[in-house]
Amino acid sequence: MVIKEYYSIAEASEILGKSKETLRRWDREGKLTAVREPISNYRIYKKEQLNLFFDLLSNGTDDVVDNSVIPNKDYKVLELFAGAGGLAIGLEKAGIKCEVLNEIDKWACQTLRENRPNWKVLEGDIKNFNFNNYRDKIDIVTGGFPCQAFSYAGKKLGMKDARGTLFYEFARVVQEVNPPICIGENVKGLLSHEKGKTIEGMISILDEIGYNVMPVQVLKAIHYNVPQKRERVILVGIRKDIDIKYNYPKPHAKIYNLVDALKKGELYNCDVPKSEGSKYPEHKKEILDLIPPKGYWRNLPLEIQKEYMGKSFYLGGGKTGMARRIGWDEPSLTLTCSPAQKQTERCHPDETRPFTVREYARIQTFPDEWEFIGSVSQQYKQIGNAVPCNLGQEIGYSIVKFLNDYYEKLNKSDSSISLAKAI
Repeated sequence: MVIKEYYSIAEASEILGKSKETLRRWDREGKLTAVREPISNYRIYKKEQLNLFFDLLSNGTDDVVDNSVIPNKDYKVLELFAGAGGLAIGLEKAGIKCEVLNEIDKWACQTLRENRPNWKVLEGDIKNFNFNNYRDKIDIVTGGFPCQAFSYAGKKLGMKDARGTLFYEFARVVQEVNPPICIGENVKGLLSHEKGKTIEGMISILDEIGYNVMPVQVLKAIHYNVPQKRERVILVGIRKDIDIKYNYPKPHAKIYNLVDALKKGELYNCDVPKSEGSKYPEHKKEILDLIPPKGYWRNLPLEIQKEYMGKSFYLGGGKTGMARRIGWDEPSLTLTCSPAQKQTERCHPDETRPFTVREYARIQTFPDEWEFIGSVSQQYKQIGNAVPCNLGQEIGYSIVKFLNDYYEKLNKSDSSISLAKAI
């Protein structure tokens, strides 16, 4: 558990695995009553409340979840929009072989080749590649496709309406390869994009090409051995001829904090290696010098708040990511691609600076030996865009369980057919 005296509603939501709206309803009903922050009047929760309530939700168990499983055969994945390899590393750690990866960014491709010379990396626009030669030879197609608007000309969105978008290319490759399972991932905002029409369209398209989509879930990285408050939407498609249930990975109760990422402990066997990193402009450094660990812009004197925040000062919402210094005893906020950009600061707890490249990589649970190619800004971009490796590993285990069940059932069916023919 995160050791703090008080938690915001967003933090309580992450820890308990419940939506903020559910917590607001529980507050109104008196089930889990919040107290009010004196200045802003926002809901906050005492540590003792959450400890007790978390124990009730988890039936008093500690971190006993074990999602690990061993593949019964060699499973192969074709990964699209592979980036710097966060998801691929996770799948590899789960025992899945990365057969081929496609990525358009040249620096990310160099990163993949530098670290895994044996991986087949197809560099370039996905639109220029045909994957028919992999048909029925790949077990999983994965892809972190960007979120793009579709044309909603028809009542039921189809492939033709999605043409020109990268989800169309993802679906095209799935159709060409015909794997038992496909996994798409995206930011949480996908669920509300175009008032939910975009995700509905994606589900409709996968249905059209022969895949049933499992109930869409948002996986919170802090529940999967990642010291970061990152959320990813996972879209799972199962080929319609397969009658095997897919189960999302079970969340762990234990939550890792920034200290676990940067210091020797359970996640890493040494302190974070030294590396290059960005610096704040002097005027921003002067502001952030005034912020204590776990503090943010509201810890500034009122006049400095107004000057720093500008028009944002008068808008609603907590804006807790602005002028934010992370504490050692809490998970990091979601990392961005540019650590020094205005109003999404993630300041080091002790020093007034952004996290370095290797600190970024640790927070995303990359191995220390994984090297990133390109300028410092290119390295930050690759890391910030990645799926946390440990989250990828947990997803990998869930895929392995599904494929083990699928091929076991398939082999039994084949044996029965062979026996019937022999008789």
